[in-house]
Amino acid sequence: MTAPAQAATPLPPLPGHGGTGKPVLQVRDLVKHFPVMSKGVVRRRVGEVHAVCGVSFDLYENETLGLVGESGSGKTTISRTVLGLERATAGQVRYQGRELTELSRRQMRPLRRELQIVFQDPYASLDPRMTVHEIVAEPLRIHGRYGSGAGAEVSELLRLVGLNPEHGNRFAHEFSGGQRQRIGIARALALRPKVVILDEPVSALDVSIQAGVLNLLMDLQSELGLSFLFVAHDLSVMRHVAGRVAVMYLGRLVEIAPARQLFARPAHPYTQALVSAIPLPDPRKERARKRITIQGDVPSPVRPPSGCRFRTRCPKFAGQLTDSERTSCVEEVPALVDRGGGNPVACHYAESVELL
Repeated sequence: MTAPAQAATPLPPLPGHGGTGKPVLQVRDLVKHFPVMSKGVVRRRVGEVHAVCGVSFDLYENETLGLVGESGSGKTTISRTVLGLERATAGQVRYQGRELTELSRRQMRPLRRELQIVFQDPYASLDPRMTVHEIVAEPLRIHGRYGSGAGAEVSELLRLVGLNPEHGNRFAHEFSGGQRQRIGIARALALRPKVVILDEPVSALDVSIQAGVLNLLMDLQSELGLSFLFVAHDLSVMRHVAGRVAVMYLGRLVEIAPARQLFARPAHPYTQALVSAIPLPDPRKERARKRITIQGDVPSPVRPPSGCRFRTRCPKFAGQLTDSERTSCVEEVPALVDRGGGNPVACHYAESVELL
């Protein structure tokens, strides 16, 4: 018989990372590497994909923490590792003081009720052989909570996400993309979780549908007291929903700050480039604004650059630093610390710039 999981001592909140109340989810020095195997009959390990490298953050009660970055930066890997869907290579993940990285599947199962996920693709995440009622009720059945009143509970969940409970006997393919994502949200809420990870929840939807789903999520958070880890690459979406934003590049966090501060005065060159690419609704301001562009492609996560991983694309490294300063970027990994701007930044020569 597997021994019950023991509660661990809560980790102290990270300095300068803000948040109100108690941190419900704490991630410290999280590392996730995937093996690269050789081809042929006898396969050998020839390298590693450095997907996540030393990431730390706190998620507070009733907070939306945004996690942004280009494709391949490690955002989804973090969400899957936090939930135990991927085994962490190193680091700590604690939910309400309980260490999750060392739990077996059996020990993790009761905590699944409080930690849920909404997947990116509403077309692939719903079983086409099940009715909507069966899809939403499935978590209740798995956890032994499908009793005599479960039918009414499922109907209430569908009503909560803006769907007609009378359509519960239909199949997923009979609904639009936005409605399918609402079904996925209802399924995630079936067990009344406290933390919901939203993995690109609106990226597969039309722009006209995105606003409705985002407003629904914000209303549900207020009504149910949820904490969201919101994974996205669209900063316009993040600006609308997140209280704090953490920016990732090639497996590392490069900046984390309150959303209003990050979008108004970003400090890391990578964040500045992302923010400067957000279109403005005012044509005059759009033409007069300062643009910061980055050249080249993201380096391979199998052989990431030494020192600062962004230096190979950094406009400041290319034209504004002295030789000795460039040497620091090449040889020293910048720590994610407050460098005088009021928020942690992983850049040796960070400087806040007003963009919006």
